[in-house]
Amino acid sequence: MVSEEEDIKESLHILFSTRLGERIMCPDYGTDLHNMVFHNMDLTARTQLQAAIEKAVLYWEPRVTLTKVSFDVSEEWDGKLNILLEYTIRQTNARGNLVYPYYYEEHF
Repeated sequence: MVSEEEDIKESLHILFSTRLGERIMCPDYGTDLHNMVFHNMDLTARTQLQAAIEKAVLYWEPRVTLTKVSFDVSEEWDGKLNILLEYTIRQTNARGNLVYPYYYEEHF
C-alpha cells in the first residue's frame, strides 16, 4: 500500500509508460510518447510531447490538476529528456511533482 501522493506518482508513471491501444479493455488509455522515439527533440517535438502529456493527465488522472509541464534537456546528448511535471492534488490541495525520464535515442 502506498500513500495518496505516491499512488498518484505511480499512476502517472504507468500512464506515460503505456502505449495507446496497449490495454485491450481500455484502448484510449496511455500516451503517444513512444511514437516520438528517435525523433529530433526540437521545439516542435517537445510541444507535441507536452500536448500528449497534458491530454493524458486531463483524461486519465482526475485526482490532479496539472500546473506545469517542462523539459530538462541537459542530458539530450545521451538521448534522454527529463519531463518535469508540477501538479496540485485536488483532494488535499497539496502540490506535487514528478520527473519522468524519457529516452528517445539508444546509446551503447
